[in-house]
Amino acid sequence: MAVALKADTPSVRSRVSESEWQARVDLAAAYRLLAHFKWTDGTATHISAAVPDEHGAFLINPHGMLFHEVTASSLVKIDLDGNVLLDTGWPVNKAGFVIHSAIHKGREDINCVIHTHTRAGIAVSAMKCGMLMISQHALRFYNRIGYHDFEGIACDLDEQSRLVRDLGPHKAMILRNHGLIGCGTSMAEAFSVIQYLERICESQIAAMSGGAELTYPSPEVCERTARQYDTELIVERGWIAHKRMLDQIDPGYAT
Repeated sequence: MAVALKADTPSVRSRVSESEWQARVDLAAAYRLLAHFKWTDGTATHISAAVPDEHGAFLINPHGMLFHEVTASSLVKIDLDGNVLLDTGWPVNKAGFVIHSAIHKGREDINCVIHTHTRAGIAVSAMKCGMLMISQHALRFYNRIGYHDFEGIACDLDEQSRLVRDLGPHKAMILRNHGLIGCGTSMAEAFSVIQYLERICESQIAAMSGGAELTYPSPEVCERTARQYDTELIVERGWIAHKRMLDQIDPGYAT
């Protein structure tokens, strides 16, 4: 669904740089992919992306639009104080702004942030044990994931400093009793992180539900496996493949 503009209003694409337009296309693709994989919670979660070459500006979804409706043109550009920099006719959700702006402000190496409220993610976020190192997928985050205790719906700006503190140097975080966060220097990396987190949570629940005793790799194997995941090539190839899938299903996200 595209946002309706007045007849005399220039298109969003004509008002932004080429680098911003590409960021918009990638962000819209991420929204469509979360919808495709059913990792959505109505309009309640968010994905954000920093605007290239425009310090302190980032893009976020229009509040009230379902993820499968998001297009590159409908995304709202705001600054780190929540001020709208390019209005597309939709409001911004305050809780989404609080979480995402905290990470963008506190971690300048992170350009993209994905937050989900899936059944599996919420379930693991409520487990005192947190993420268990019982699968190859989970070992990607061995000593590489943060945890943030639940403080209520994230509308309080005071929580921002603790969100950044608990994320630490990592690109993945479990919001206890809440959901998951995946970050990256690119949308390709952020999507890869959240995709792994979702699979890990689903696998952990399945493994625990069987009631059998679980096995754990040694710390040495865990660390070695985590280091083996440190390659951008796999991440980029996966992202390109997922966008190709979207183009086959509905290329409208890029409008």
